[in-house]
Amino acid sequence: MIKEFKDFIAKGNVMDLAVGIIIGAAFTAIVSSLVGDLINPIIGLILGGVDFTSMYVVLSGTVPAGAGLQVARDAGAAVFAYGAFITAVINFLIIAFVVFLLVKAVNRLKGEKPAAPEAPKGPTELDVLKDILVALKK
Repeated sequence: MIKEFKDFIAKGNVMDLAVGIIIGAAFTAIVSSLVGDLINPIIGLILGGVDFTSMYVVLSGTVPAGAGLQVARDAGAAVFAYGAFITAVINFLIIAFVVFLLVKAVNRLKGEKPAAPEAPKGPTELDVLKDILVALKK
């Protein structure tokens, strides 16, 4: 049983998956910093200093005027935090684009080219035999 477990762990797919998860976790920290520290401030600057994460609507409860989202949540108010959702969507799109660029770069380094269209297939063996039979009958 231990030998089977060692064989299972040593398979390429399991090791590749483990490496992928570890690299993915490290990459997430980098991309989160890119988004939070570089891109979101630029977007906020372009939109006039708007911070999406602080945008919310109070559904029930009382919140002091001008309070941030965390203050509203700490006060126990039910909030519709649409700004946090907008931020999450922006982060997802940026992360997806960065991953796309990364995969594209890795494929270029590996020398992989897009799959060429499949060449048209020739006649089947049955077609050739039928042609021979027709030729023999002549």
